[in-house]
Amino acid sequence: MTLDEAIAQALETNYSIKISKARQAQAHNDNTRGNAGMLPVVSGNAQKIYNLANINQVFFPINGSVRDPLSLTGINTNNSNSNIAAVWTVFDGLGMFATAERLKEIENLGKTNVKIAIENTVAQVCVAYYDIIRQKQRLKALKNALDISKTRRELAKVNYEVGTSSKSDYLAAQVDFNQDEAAVVGQEQSLQNAKVNLNAQLLRDMATDFMVSDTIIFNKNLVLSQLRQNMLIRNPNLTALELGKQVAILAEKETRSFRMPQIDLVGGLAYTTSANNATSGFGVKNGDNTALNYGARVSINIFDGYNQKRREQNAKINTTIAHYQIGDLKNQLQAFLERTFNVYQNSLKLYNLEAQNLRIAKQNVGLAFERYKFGNSTPIEFREAQRNAVATESRLIEAAFNVKITEIELLRLSSSIMEDVR
Repeated sequence: MTLDEAIAQALETNYSIKISKARQAQAHNDNTRGNAGMLPVVSGNAQKIYNLANINQVFFPINGSVRDPLSLTGINTNNSNSNIAAVWTVFDGLGMFATAERLKEIENLGKTNVKIAIENTVAQVCVAYYDIIRQKQRLKALKNALDISKTRRELAKVNYEVGTSSKSDYLAAQVDFNQDEAAVVGQEQSLQNAKVNLNAQLLRDMATDFMVSDTIIFNKNLVLSQLRQNMLIRNPNLTALELGKQVAILAEKETRSFRMPQIDLVGGLAYTTSANNATSGFGVKNGDNTALNYGARVSINIFDGYNQKRREQNAKINTTIAHYQIGDLKNQLQAFLERTFNVYQNSLKLYNLEAQNLRIAKQNVGLAFERYKFGNSTPIEFREAQRNAVATESRLIEAAFNVKITEIELLRLSSSIMEDVR
């Protein structure tokens, strides 16, 4: 599996990216004129109510004439009404326009968060992929050491059997061989765990086996000034804070708009009916009514216990905080970039140094083995030369891996990882 294939699969399956895209979709759905309050709101409702009533009434005499009491039972009446009402805010201190801009910036922030998730995922996949190569290289080095130990053990056995060396030399060779074999077994586990880590990031069966390339290729020509310039211009985390500051500024405008009067156009249509089943002539038998109303209303906040002033002050403070957050993040990113670049340069130096040391160490092992075969070197001297070679190769592998992961981090910080990673 190539690195490009791993990245492509991660971009399709990664949960962080999916979550960011889902939130971006929400922000897109919220970015409408209606949500900003620019469109009229129309509502309608209807109801029908049935009543069953009993009436007992005794009347006062009028001019000496007394009306008979009225007693009715089981009076069935029903009423229905339906209406449509519309309200359209045509002026609110320009608050609706600030809201529309704020919703637009929130949608842009959602897109930026998706970019952050993508770049972080690519960086994580790259590190996991190159960790597999690192573990694979270490396994190869340990297997080479095991082959040498096996040859030494066989030679010690032959020398012991023909009587040219002691049994203790043969047993020491066997112990060293067992130690090297145990190291190989442990390293095979480390390689498998590294593959599990990448499988987890790709959201597939953890036991899936695969092959990767054999070498770590890194860029030796990264320039700090260019990385810094790209970071300050393109880093999506900085972009997100800039958008957050713009959202805070627009929220300020929204809050100030409540000082201005609000003008609404209102209108409505209502229709009501009534039916009375009383047989005594009591009340209205049937009726209906239609009414159309329209007009305008103006409202203004005159005094609300200084809450408007408090809201404006807090909105202004939020903008100041956003400004401070941008400055703080810039400072942190520049410091982190400097530290990472220092590690990158130091790792390059160590890589070159260890590459020279490994050539010398391998020559030393070869010479020590030749001396050992002819009895001119002790097992301890040969083992020490072998250990030095293995340790040197391990340091070389680690230096190469450190160069690569710092390169990946520098590219992520400068938002160049999608173009330059390999």
